[in-house]
Amino acid sequence: MTDNTHAPSPVSADVTPEETDFGFRSVRKEEKKNLVRSVFDSVAGKYDVMNDIMSLGIHRVWKRIFVTELGPQPGLRLLDLAGGTGDITFGWLKGGGGPAIMTDINNSMLSVGRDRAINQGLVSDLSFCVVDAEAIPLRDMSVDRVSIAFGLRNCTDKMAVIREARRVLRPGGRFMCLEFSKVQVAALAPIYDAWSFKVLPAMGGMVAKDRESYQYLAESIRMFPDQETLASMFREAGLSHVRYQSLSGGIAAIHSGWRI
Repeated sequence: MTDNTHAPSPVSADVTPEETDFGFRSVRKEEKKNLVRSVFDSVAGKYDVMNDIMSLGIHRVWKRIFVTELGPQPGLRLLDLAGGTGDITFGWLKGGGGPAIMTDINNSMLSVGRDRAINQGLVSDLSFCVVDAEAIPLRDMSVDRVSIAFGLRNCTDKMAVIREARRVLRPGGRFMCLEFSKVQVAALAPIYDAWSFKVLPAMGGMVAKDRESYQYLAESIRMFPDQETLASMFREAGLSHVRYQSLSGGIAAIHSGWRI
């Protein structure tokens, strides 16, 4: 971010090999998954409402762009990691994509997504599974697309997720990630910081009755790799033709890479 004077300073810049970031805190790696699980257990029931509030509804536009880029086709099989309440999986199926596996490490989130799928009549080509994206329980080269939207930043070992995504992709398959990223418009940065660190936690307290979880979510965005760094991680994991597209001035970005 070009100007970070309006945001709190990260306190976990210097972590040991045994530690990782949980927002601006440093925690032991084995602790993070339980901490993240607690956050999403808390916010699951209000997750969709809060997404609309947090992004002023723009997340819906970002997700439409993302699903279009995924290129749904009847003969292709999708693995949706950190599928949450189902927006990407549902977009894939409604767009004419083939069978989908909707996964999340958090059963509370996956339960909300499963209920939504039943209500929308989208269960015939859809299966659900609680999955840790760092250790995907699928055989090598078994799916055509792997997606993760607003989930990678909550993973403890992000490189493990990217490598696992490549492993399960068939040759010619594509991994795509939609995630908050680094603002690239200087004039937008102070406004975005004020929104993230003052408005969002307050709204989380009022709407979801959980200010602390939304404080973490704001902090986790700032700790996430920027566009170029994440692209380099894709390449390091063995993905080819890596590219990214910044959205809304860099507030979010879509990264993609192919298994050749």
